[in-house]
Amino acid sequence: MSPQQAPLVAPGHGRGLLDVVRDRYLLKLLVRKEMRVRYRGSVMGLLWSYVKPGVQFAVFYFAMGYFLKLNDSVPNFAVYLFSGIVVINFYSEAFGNATRSVVGNAPLIKKIFLPRELFAVSSAWVAAIHFLPQLIILLLASLVSGWRPSLQQLAGAALGFLIVGVLAVGLGLLFGAINVLYRDFENIVDLLLMIVTWTSPVLYDWQRVADAVGGRDSWFMTLYQLNPVTAAVELFHWAFWFPTSAVRTAEVVPTLPPHLLWSGVTGLLIALVLLAAGQAVFRRIEGRFAQEL
Repeated sequence: MSPQQAPLVAPGHGRGLLDVVRDRYLLKLLVRKEMRVRYRGSVMGLLWSYVKPGVQFAVFYFAMGYFLKLNDSVPNFAVYLFSGIVVINFYSEAFGNATRSVVGNAPLIKKIFLPRELFAVSSAWVAAIHFLPQLIILLLASLVSGWRPSLQQLAGAALGFLIVGVLAVGLGLLFGAINVLYRDFENIVDLLLMIVTWTSPVLYDWQRVADAVGGRDSWFMTLYQLNPVTAAVELFHWAFWFPTSAVRTAEVVPTLPPHLLWSGVTGLLIALVLLAAGQAVFRRIEGRFAQEL
């Protein structure tokens, strides 16, 4: 072999997520295709990104705020609730669609070879596009409520977004690969996403959990706060709800979970471990994708 020749590589094998960076143009095409397919024949199009979370917020706000009286115990409950909803919506859409992405793109996978990780990443990218309008609404609501965040709190929001994005892609790769072999995993993921809304402090404040399980230092609270989604939700609370005037001027200023930034860093590390595990399982199974599909 001459020095100029590239080494031979077995077909059908790539470098995993590194290929996503290399094939950014393909990622762009997949995102466009997914957006076009999703809104084909739709009159409102991307406006559904405003309508769906708006209806979801209204239902939860009246159920939890008025019927269960959380308006009385949580100052500016509207911003508190919506800052959690945007995180959960982003996570649910990115994780759920990434799980279905390989099966949903079966015609492409059976015809040509391209990095299969592109499908999970493009699903997360589309979820981020839908996340942006919700974030704009949250910013406007926070500004109207006298929002004065610090740079540290804004960095906390960025950390929360990163946690959810990494976690959704990692779990999407893991469950997306297994879903090719056992289609039951689509339904398992749907159940997990239904549970995550109630196991993270979106519809209630963390202090209620601490009071119910024996205090903030109990083993259950430690386990509860190790959930990366919980850390991301609380970081968004810290960034968008905590700096509002209603919270600053409350008779009893609410508290946030202790060591919140450390919880966020721990959540990111857990998400990175799950990303590595998801990539490893995905690469082990992807050789069977065309056959199984």
